[in-house]
Amino acid sequence: MRPPGYLCCGYPQRGSGQFDKAEKIITDNRVLFHRVANTLNYLDIKTVVVSCGTCYDQLQGYKFEDIFPDCRIIDIHEYLLEKGIKLPSTSSGQAGAYLYHDPCHSPMKLQEPMKTVKALLGDNVLKSERCCGESGTLGVTRPDIATQVRFRKEEELRKDEAALRALTKGTASDADPSAEKGNVQILTSCPSCLQGLSRYGNDLQNGLLEADYIVVEMANQILGPQWMPQYVAAANAGGIERVLV
Repeated sequence: MRPPGYLCCGYPQRGSGQFDKAEKIITDNRVLFHRVANTLNYLDIKTVVVSCGTCYDQLQGYKFEDIFPDCRIIDIHEYLLEKGIKLPSTSSGQAGAYLYHDPCHSPMKLQEPMKTVKALLGDNVLKSERCCGESGTLGVTRPDIATQVRFRKEEELRKDEAALRALTKGTASDADPSAEKGNVQILTSCPSCLQGLSRYGNDLQNGLLEADYIVVEMANQILGPQWMPQYVAAANAGGIERVLV
């Protein structure tokens, strides 16, 4: 289930020094979650799944175990791995080749993030170092600093491109042109980093950089490219239980 309406966790306000506003958001949200727990007590909610490391850090202070008894918080990627959901291997035994950008606020807490990423996507994943420069609100509030960070990340991405193409060439057939040129996919586990990485689209030497979220790429590969409109159609056709809280 999803809480009603759009809820900000309060971290951006706290991070920018607006502590009173952050506390109000936190209190209002916890009140709403208590109402959800009372209204939907028949669901016996035991897991809160999050898709953002920054939100994860903030929500740890919400004390969900006091709202939903014996409840835990878990990152969506670790939850998928727990359920055994991962990309299928190709005929060569490997899934696709990707770059992975590990966010400064990683949501993956149970083990080293690259172990989880490779378990979900396959071994052909290279880690792209350096901050993307987005950092939540940094790209907006201090574009001068963010631009300098961006220059360093661009240099790193060009090195990553060469390394990934070498890896792809080593695992693909000689007739596969994608080993030498073409677009490169970089995946991340942070919505803010995804926004930041989208700014590097034209910065590669031999193609475009295509940024996406890990779970979106998994949905595309497992459920097909039409998974989003299919889900929306199913949800609009009575697939969501609407409860007033």
